[in-house]
Amino acid sequence: MTANTPAAVTSVDAETLRTWMKDPEDLIVIDVRFAAEFEAMHIRGSYNVPLPLLSEHTDELAERLGKRVVLVCQSGTRAEQARTRLGGAGIGSAHVLAGGVPAFAAAGGDVVRGRKRWDLERQVRMVAGSTVVLGLAGGRFVSPKMRMLAGGIGAGLAFSAATNSCAMGAALAKMPWNKAASEPTRESAIASLPKQGGPAAS
Repeated sequence: MTANTPAAVTSVDAETLRTWMKDPEDLIVIDVRFAAEFEAMHIRGSYNVPLPLLSEHTDELAERLGKRVVLVCQSGTRAEQARTRLGGAGIGSAHVLAGGVPAFAAAGGDVVRGRKRWDLERQVRMVAGSTVVLGLAGGRFVSPKMRMLAGGIGAGLAFSAATNSCAMGAALAKMPWNKAASEPTRESAIASLPKQGGPAAS
């Protein structure tokens, strides 16, 4: 596997990860959600490295990873993006947790729960759906031009699917209610990871 050859898609289910965590030597679980999502609920022992941070400092972070890396997020989409990034940096054995943190919790996995809040993907659905309804209602009762709101959201969702990205999610992540008390930085994220793998954090 060369540094420029991404690995084939690999996933791991919640039950398998639970088994792996009973013998955590050289296992690192990286949660690529934003810090506020991580605070709300995360797998005990996982490390929070939000996807934008991982994408910007992939090579530096890859140097700290061992042989067993599991990437997690809310559903698997962002974790798969992270896996692709790490594959390009020579980490060809990273796994993506199928179903994300909710699936792990539902399977009886050990999670840490904090203040309840809507996850980012749910917020995106609410904003997109509300904007479409507003555009359609406004187009009927105010001005036909307001239907462009619904069209814009539709185009944005199509682009998001095609590029496997989410501009609306990135924008919502910057809102005050989505900010955590302590946001990970390049320095704190790298320093938190054990050198060349090791037991998961407590």
